[in-house]
Amino acid sequence: MEALNFLFYPFLGCVALILIHAYFGVHILERGIIFVDIALAQFIGIGIALSFLFGHENSYWFSIAFAVLGAFILALSKKIAKSVNIEAFIGVMYILSFAASILILDKSPHGEEEFKAILSGNILWLTQKDVLSAFVFYGILGGIHFVFRKNFMALSFNGGGSLCWEFLFFLSFAFVLVKSVQMAGILQVFSFLIVPALIGRLYTRKPAKVLLIGWIVGLLASIAGIGISYKFDLPTAPMTVASLSLIFVALLAVKGMISRARVAQ
Repeated sequence: MEALNFLFYPFLGCVALILIHAYFGVHILERGIIFVDIALAQFIGIGIALSFLFGHENSYWFSIAFAVLGAFILALSKKIAKSVNIEAFIGVMYILSFAASILILDKSPHGEEEFKAILSGNILWLTQKDVLSAFVFYGILGGIHFVFRKNFMALSFNGGGSLCWEFLFFLSFAFVLVKSVQMAGILQVFSFLIVPALIGRLYTRKPAKVLLIGWIVGLLASIAGIGISYKFDLPTAPMTVASLSLIFVALLAVKGMISRARVAQ
């Protein structure tokens, strides 16, 4: 019972993360900009690194500033794609952000620990307040996307929409990442964005069904990852990422075997 009480809020935190990130993952996979999440999260990580350097009380505003700047840059991605491979551009954005974070944290008294916090987060120590604020914040942004779903879906699935809507899409995504990276770190946030939606696309291309499958598998992986990390005293975020990735590999292998069996008949 004590273990269940301790793990209750980390699990609810994972639920909140899965619900919002699997949704954005459907969009990101359809757009074909797979690494935009980790690049934007690492870009926001520059703001977090600066907050560590100048004082934790400024963390939120540093993160917001880099979130808005990163959203503006990515809103131009369709225009940038006309001149250079967009995945290559996103890769440059990621490696520049990564290098900048290291350089900034090198000047911080506890740079190594703070860099680890940016990557792995602190999900095991979430409080009731943390979880409640996450559900409220994600719920508001999710509600906005639901109300204007035709506009946002047109951006990803039809290639339409104005620069204004493109900026709003990436801005809402960036704001989600600000909250998510502080809760769970870049590694878990990236895996929750890509892997659940990728699993859903193993079986269907309909967005609603992809999302539902992603939610179910993501929640199961979260239970496994948190439980194993607690029992064997392992880092929670990497264990959850590993659980989700292994489920994807297993389901991919099963689908491959079924496909070969059908061909052989």
